[in-house]
Amino acid sequence: MTAPILHPDGLARCPWPKQDALYLAYHDEEWGVPEYDDRALFEKLVLDGFQAGLSWITILRKRENFRSAFNGFAPEAVARYNARKVAALMRDEGIVRNRAKIEGAVASARAWLDVMEKGPGFCALLWGFVDGRPQINRFRTTAQVPAETETSRLISKELAARGFKFCGPTIVYAFMQAVGMVNDHLVDCHRHAACASLTKTPARRPAPSPRQRGEGRGKGR
Repeated sequence: MTAPILHPDGLARCPWPKQDALYLAYHDEEWGVPEYDDRALFEKLVLDGFQAGLSWITILRKRENFRSAFNGFAPEAVARYNARKVAALMRDEGIVRNRAKIEGAVASARAWLDVMEKGPGFCALLWGFVDGRPQINRFRTTAQVPAETETSRLISKELAARGFKFCGPTIVYAFMQAVGMVNDHLVDCHRHAACASLTKTPARRPAPSPRQRGEGRGKGR
C-alpha cells in the first residue's frame, strides 16, 4: 500500500503508520511540523542516526529510554561522555546498543557545540539550505517520495565536514521530512495541508548557511 489510508475517524493518512497508535500519534502531531529549536533538532538528528538499519518505529518506542539515557539529549552533557559512560550505555537494554552510534552521538554533540559557539547556530545552518522555509511537495504515493535529494546530499556533506556522525544523505532526508524542512505528507493526507499552513508564518528566518553566502570551507572542514 503506497497511497493514503482512510481511517475509522474519517481522516486520510500516509500509509506508513498503519494502525499503530504510537506511530499514528507521531504522524499526526510531530512528523512534518517545522522545528526551529537547536536542541530539538540535535535530538532528532541523533535519533535518526540510531535508526540506520532499523525501522523508525523501533526508535520511537525507545525514545523515552534514549532521552533518559542521554541526559535529555542536552548536547553539553553528551559532549562530555567518556569511555566509562559509553560502556554504561552499551549495557542499557532500553536503547540501541551500538558502540559506533553511541560514540557518533558524542562526536555529534561536540560538533553541535562548535556550530553553536563558532558558527551560525544549528537551526540557522540547517534551515539556510532551504532558505528558511519548508519545501512543499505534492506526492500522491509513497513510491514517488525520494530516499535522498541534492539538498540532503549538500547538508550531509556540510554536517560531516563539521564532525557530525551518521548523517548520510538518506538519514538527512528522513530528518528533513521529520522536522518539516520538507513537507512529504502525501497530498491527500489530512496533515499535508495542516503542515503546509505552518509555513505562512515561520518562527524565525534563519541566517543563510556558509554555502549560500558563497563562502569557502572553513577551518577543519
